[in-house]
Amino acid sequence: MRVLTERIEYLDENGKLVTESLRDYSRRTVREQYASLDAFLRRWRGEERKATIIQELAEEGLLLEPLQEELGLELDPFDLICHIAYDQPPLSRRERAARVQKQDGFSRYGPQARAVLEALLEKYQHEGTIDDLADVKILQIPPFSAMGTQIELVRHFGGKKADFEQAVHDLQSALYAEAA
Repeated sequence: MRVLTERIEYLDENGKLVTESLRDYSRRTVREQYASLDAFLRRWRGEERKATIIQELAEEGLLLEPLQEELGLELDPFDLICHIAYDQPPLSRRERAARVQKQDGFSRYGPQARAVLEALLEKYQHEGTIDDLADVKILQIPPFSAMGTQIELVRHFGGKKADFEQAVHDLQSALYAEAA
């Protein structure tokens, strides 16, 4: 398979060369795995590691990077997939982050834990990372390392690694709560 600007060429099951638009190819690839938007949403919300879904679709031939370049928007993979495959209006990472901040789901945490969650949300907004946010090792890099040690930061969430991971899981759920 090769991408020719906005067109894809591939051999079908009969060995015939097929050329189609990148969008049509991507839509078909996603819909072969998830026939409906509801099926996709159930899997997305049920999968703890979103990268698993993205990897599975990549193995089936979904090329997110060229799609992202074609659209020119700062979308996370979720919005890109929903937009291309199911014609859903996309939200940028910035818009998703703003919705979470507006909901004020961080109010149940103390000020230090809220600062960590806000920094994680900022990281998502700028880098689009999803799964990496729950890895406690992220607390060892800036800006988190300037807030305290990994152990100190985890303590602000209840003291256990699982408490931090649950808070991040809740953050991820909030990001996609009103999805599609």
